[in-house]
Amino acid sequence: MKIAIILPCHNEEASIAQVIQEFREVLPQADIFVCDNNSSDRTAEIARAAGADVLQEPYQGKGNAVRRLFSDVEADIYVMADGDATYDAEAAPRMISRLVQDRLAMVSGARVSEHIDAYRFGHRFGNWMLTSLVRMSFGDRFRDMLSGYRVMTRQFVKSFPALSNGFEIETELCVHSLRLQLPVIEMDTAYRARPEGSASKLSTIRDGARILRVISRLIRDEKPLEFFSAVTGLLFLTACIMIMPILMTYVETGLVPRFPTLFVAMGVFGISMLSLAVGLTLDTISRGRTEMRRLAYLAVSPYGRYHR
Repeated sequence: MKIAIILPCHNEEASIAQVIQEFREVLPQADIFVCDNNSSDRTAEIARAAGADVLQEPYQGKGNAVRRLFSDVEADIYVMADGDATYDAEAAPRMISRLVQDRLAMVSGARVSEHIDAYRFGHRFGNWMLTSLVRMSFGDRFRDMLSGYRVMTRQFVKSFPALSNGFEIETELCVHSLRLQLPVIEMDTAYRARPEGSASKLSTIRDGARILRVISRLIRDEKPLEFFSAVTGLLFLTACIMIMPILMTYVETGLVPRFPTLFVAMGVFGISMLSLAVGLTLDTISRGRTEMRRLAYLAVSPYGRYHR
């Protein structure tokens, strides 16, 4: 089977040659593709010199680079990693073997590190929090949702609607597999510190907020009934709190005081019912979209034109 190693990169001149060499040693038959995402250093030049095919993606963000790689690279199996030399290339053959033997759609590398510098507390805590939110909303299948080390089939890659622009792409990959109930697993993989001269582009607060926003959007889009039911409950509770004193006064005196508050409470109650109706309508649409994505997944041959 044709294997492609895909590496989205931005300013990784200090480590990209090492990454290419390590993957070439463990997977000599694989083709290596580097997507240079507007690097201001010699990343593209060094990657070409190391023997990789280099693609250029002008739109900034890891999600854009991954989308370009998914679109332009043809293979049976895709190994996605970062160009910062933090992922263990030696784990790739084991992950590929598990993917093929168990007929999986994706194998995700769950990061295990003993070095504090490799996996800072802020990143670790943010990953735990965001992963827990996805597990509660979509299913308990991933422990390390934000890992960038993935092995995927052609069927998964070519049917994946990559919409995110930045580091949210890993979240989107996980939620896509969970919504379609695809066969996916995690395997523990070593996670190393960056080599000297290489700096992380991930901002714990900024990118964490973006990922949280993406999760909220995915819950709204993929589970609209649950999302709008929560909104309905909040609005209904607000209306009850507002109207309860008015009802108590009416029972005691037979009078209806504070008409403006009564009208606002009735308006909030009406909006809550409208929110529920919107959730029911969008849930039907969401089911249709999920069916279409499932059909798109089934329409792609797992091994493309390379292996029949």
